[in-house]
Amino acid sequence: MTEAVWIIFAFVLGLTLRHIGLPPLIGYLAAGFALNALGVYTGQPLDGGTALEHIAHLGVMLLLFTVGLKLRLRSVIQPEVMGSSLVHAALTCMILTPVFMLFGLDWQSAAFLAVALSFSSTVVAAKVLEEKRELRAFYGRVAIGILIIQDLVALAVLSLAGGHTPSLLAFLVLALPVARPIIHRLVDVSGHDELLVVFGLLLALVVGGLGFETVGLSPELGALLLGALLANHSRAQEVAKALWGIKEVFLIGFFLNIGMTELPTVEALGIALLLALILPLKALMFFLLLIRFKLRARSAFLASLSLMSYSEFGLIVASLVIPDWTVVLALAVAISFVVAAPLNRLSQMLYERYEAALMKWELDERHRDEQPVSLGVAEVLVIGMGRLGAAAYDSLRADNERIVGLDTDPGKVQQNLQEGRRVLYADAEDPSFWQGLNTDHLRAVILSMNDSVSKENVSSQLRKRGFDGVIVTSCLYDDEADSIKRAGADAVFLVYADAGIGLAEHVRQALYDDAPQHAGL
Repeated sequence: MTEAVWIIFAFVLGLTLRHIGLPPLIGYLAAGFALNALGVYTGQPLDGGTALEHIAHLGVMLLLFTVGLKLRLRSVIQPEVMGSSLVHAALTCMILTPVFMLFGLDWQSAAFLAVALSFSSTVVAAKVLEEKRELRAFYGRVAIGILIIQDLVALAVLSLAGGHTPSLLAFLVLALPVARPIIHRLVDVSGHDELLVVFGLLLALVVGGLGFETVGLSPELGALLLGALLANHSRAQEVAKALWGIKEVFLIGFFLNIGMTELPTVEALGIALLLALILPLKALMFFLLLIRFKLRARSAFLASLSLMSYSEFGLIVASLVIPDWTVVLALAVAISFVVAAPLNRLSQMLYERYEAALMKWELDERHRDEQPVSLGVAEVLVIGMGRLGAAAYDSLRADNERIVGLDTDPGKVQQNLQEGRRVLYADAEDPSFWQGLNTDHLRAVILSMNDSVSKENVSSQLRKRGFDGVIVTSCLYDDEADSIKRAGADAVFLVYADAGIGLAEHVRQALYDDAPQHAGL
């Protein structure tokens, strides 16, 4: 059974790569190439055919749908997004097209190849940002916005290369905002169980995917936009969590499928490695462009690393226009994944190491979303204003404590402001954020972010800046608690253990209150 072999190879190589400190997705890519080679060696093809291609396509659409659930469309039309993405594409074509022509390609093929290499992988960037829980951080929103613009350019290129244009029915897409109330109402009546999963699949794959494809538009774009329509709903993240497992399984098919595209030759591998040498230049161009749009060095650096890969769209462009380059580009895309994934995992550490050199490139004027903040006379700071942070804020405010909240998600900031809380927009993991911050009045910090690594980073930053007050947080597991304490936290509460103790206290109180009544019976 071919599917069983896929699963075995994906698990073994994914687990192996994870244990040596690399993301499992690189193992899935390696599994695809290994299966390809094994099939040739045994004479029994193990490629996925149309079935695996279909699973891979579904995985990409579900990923883009979940990205859309966390997207604010107004962030896409910002100058730093539009400007950097379009200027980067233009510069890439101007630099690479003449180079490729020197190697014998005609100008049109050279231009298409340059365009294909200008795109970054939406799948890899979104996957990395999602794992780091930074899709809604400022640099994450900039990176995703650039990827969306790139995808729109790619769709235009594919339409030009394929010689077809969307049908007149494509204008119906403009009516999607009118359908938002209906979509929101359907989410409300879908409950919290499997029906919510089915509704999420309906939106992503049927309305977004099949619907857009029917009118001549990209199904990937459709999935993204349908997710964005639902982004402002209070249960958007519940939908994302409900689809998480299905999306992850289908994305394994995507990475396997890339590896199974075609068995590479030594010559193709050599050219792909040469193309991989362009990746640092690609990241450097993004960094300099984002700096020119007034981003701070940290935001520009992290966004540039997120975009330092080649796109799966490049394979589609190659298959239509320059089919002889399909295998080369498949290898180049795979190599770029191998390079980009670990670098993004170490991005914060790399920034801290080269912070002094990178900050020399900053402009004196900062982007409006990265202006310094003031805590005023607040004595307690809550970082992360989700449900846990908001509950802690309200409890302390009831005790008349001087308190302020902090969050990297503009949506959460706005929601908390509307509910009467004083909440500021800032990224507490940015070392430069703490440098200019006056913490003289601050006595305690509550860390209520989701990610344990983020809690470690912020605890460490606070102690490095000389903060000697109380740092309190929560987590799920004992090993996470030990790491956070070593980073500088004073107290770490285990969520499930403390919740269980709380439940037991309620039972004791109920039994005690009822004791006289029972005694008199």
